[in-house]
Amino acid sequence: MTQDEIDAFVARSEAIYERRLRDQLEVAHRDDFVAIEPESGDYFLGKTLREATQAARKVHPGRMTHSIRIGHRAAIHLG
Repeated sequence: MTQDEIDAFVARSEAIYERRLRDQLEVAHRDDFVAIEPESGDYFLGKTLREATQAARKVHPGRMTHSIRIGHRAAIHLG
């Protein structure tokens, strides 16, 4: 996958989050994780990043997902 393809994938996923999910998830699931599969628009919640991505892989094996920590700018913090 090229960097342009990755950027487009992330942009589609983040657009789904902004348009459809942010308002409802930030109220009820703040600090949880959401994995978004942008081709279908499906999303999967988890208390951990691992839970969210595993749930997505069960339904869409072989497809990539983009994960977001709900209510935060980044999924994880290093340092």
